[in-house]
Amino acid sequence: METNRGGSGDAVLLARDGQDAAVAVVTLNRPDRRNALTVELKDGLVAALNRVASDESVRAVVLAAEGKSFCVGQDLAEHAEALRRDPDTAFATVAQHYNPIVRALATMPKPVVAAVGGAAVGAGLGFALACDLRVVADTATFSTAFAAIGLTADSGLSASLVHAVGHARATELMLLGEPFDAAQAQAFGLATRVVPAGEVLETALGLARRLAAGPTRAYAEIKEALARGAVSPLEAVLDAEAAAQARLGTTKDHRVAVEAFLAKQRPAFEGA
Repeated sequence: METNRGGSGDAVLLARDGQDAAVAVVTLNRPDRRNALTVELKDGLVAALNRVASDESVRAVVLAAEGKSFCVGQDLAEHAEALRRDPDTAFATVAQHYNPIVRALATMPKPVVAAVGGAAVGAGLGFALACDLRVVADTATFSTAFAAIGLTADSGLSASLVHAVGHARATELMLLGEPFDAAQAQAFGLATRVVPAGEVLETALGLARRLAAGPTRAYAEIKEALARGAVSPLEAVLDAEAAAQARLGTTKDHRVAVEAFLAKQRPAFEGA
């Protein structure tokens, strides 16, 4: 895998998959601190996600992490220092970092697969849920964690968790803050695949390679349609679906796929 810097030192790495250059891998790289989120890491993540989002040669993305944890949320030592300096500005990072990161993942015009090799806590859980698919280590653990430090949700969890597990379960997970494991995550519907820890990245890359060979523009429309469908009335959904189908109907991928179907052949999508 060819690695480049993610825009802010070594805290985030950006690479192309050596087997399929259409797959980009964005890696959190603070394994010694369980990938806790510092300003450096958050700046790097914003930059890397914006870069792959705008790069049309990238057709699928993997969000991964070095070490035994995926991401344990905000680095509380850095946060404590920000509170001591000025509590009125200590949470500016939510609008400056967390919201753009989640927005970039959720609205990425191509599929994003999270490779969750270990603990995903607080914002780390929010980032994983902002991805489209999640490959989870069988040893991974999860927690919302916010109430334990006197806070409410950020990183989109108040929406993504409810959409993923339902209001009752989301309320339980947020209020009680009890950790849950990979088997529970799968039962809740949060995990796309649960695999041994050593197979997480390769499994995530396999899914990303499969998606990178698909109809990229259709995937972007599907992501947008599902997000809209979760919050919009039926008439608005129907109108949006009709408009999206009309847009996709003019794409090369659609025309190629129809002709391939009629010829009983497998379509070769170009993402165009």
